[in-house]
Amino acid sequence: MREPARILVVDDVPDNLEILQMRLESQGYEVATAGDGVEALEKIRELLPDLVLLDIMMPKMDGIEAVKRLKADRSLPFIPVILVTARADAKDVIAGLESGGDDYLTKPVDHAALSARVRSMLRIKALHDTVQAQAERLEQQANELVAWNKTLEERVAAQLGEIERMGRLKQFLAPQIAETIISSGGEAILDTHRRDIVVLFCDMRGFTAFSETAEPEDIITVLREYHNALGPLIHRHEGTLDRFTGDGLIIIFNDPIPCSDPARRAVGLAVEMRDAVRSLAQSWSSRGYEIGFGIGISQGYATLGPIGFEGRSDYTAIGTVINVAARLCAEAKNGQILITQRVAAEIDGFAEVESLGEIALKGLGRPVATLNVLGLIRTGRSSATEQASTAATDAAS
Repeated sequence: MREPARILVVDDVPDNLEILQMRLESQGYEVATAGDGVEALEKIRELLPDLVLLDIMMPKMDGIEAVKRLKADRSLPFIPVILVTARADAKDVIAGLESGGDDYLTKPVDHAALSARVRSMLRIKALHDTVQAQAERLEQQANELVAWNKTLEERVAAQLGEIERMGRLKQFLAPQIAETIISSGGEAILDTHRRDIVVLFCDMRGFTAFSETAEPEDIITVLREYHNALGPLIHRHEGTLDRFTGDGLIIIFNDPIPCSDPARRAVGLAVEMRDAVRSLAQSWSSRGYEIGFGIGISQGYATLGPIGFEGRSDYTAIGTVINVAARLCAEAKNGQILITQRVAAEIDGFAEVESLGEIALKGLGRPVATLNVLGLIRTGRSSATEQASTAATDAAS
């Protein structure tokens, strides 16, 4: 509502208009006038007054018809109407109120009654405007809430999708690699493809014999200790964990994220794995478990990608390079890290190796030139020390 309030006075008698206008203006109101119902409706649509004082008996369109049309017009805001009539008959009053009038005055208009009725209607108008404004604000807030909820749902769905993708990727990738793939939106990198990779295959020596005599709970404990020790090392060297095979692990380098030194990463990881399992073996030995550890590493081309079915799939590599690593691992004695000639060429100057000659590996058509990794040159440990340590471990097993 305006301040001061705007009032439209409608009467076909100029003297009546002048008297009402003068009285209302003396009380500080803004007053406009109209001479009949038709003009009144035009002025209402133009000025949107806060209150209308409407005479009933007028030419062209009487007050009752005018108020009916006013109240039926949904494009107009709520505007209270005080009907002004020269008749005091109850039927006229009832007809005026039923037509949509909010109050009435009889002529001649009493000044005190006029003031009181105007103030009363303006209070109602102010209250109605306040309620209307609050309703509009509530509707706006409700719409904003719906929009925010929709946005929140979309964000939650996106985050859940990202968490699910991250969870799947972290099953076989180092966390930093998984996060790189997710952040770049590059899950297409996991589509089936062919690439030159390095494969590390490792498992325990004597685990089958241990499993035949140990209790299931003891077997689970040993495997848990074993995996807890090796898992962080795989992540640190950014290897891709292809799969678990009981006590065995298959780890891939140079995929799905290419790297410049996959063979060095694989051999560096293998040496740390060997050291970690040696520490575990001392604890196992004190419990009566004689368990060793061997590793095989090969390099070559493989086809990589997801395999499985809807709801359950793994990312894996298929190719002879996998079989070679597995056969080398099976051939390795406790503490040995057996590698192919190609891997040895890639780690020249990085690790000290010894040649074991050509070895016939099960399932392969021809012997494979095989070397054993004694230790890393960059660690500062002498080859003699490494050899002595390996020999001592082999003797203990």
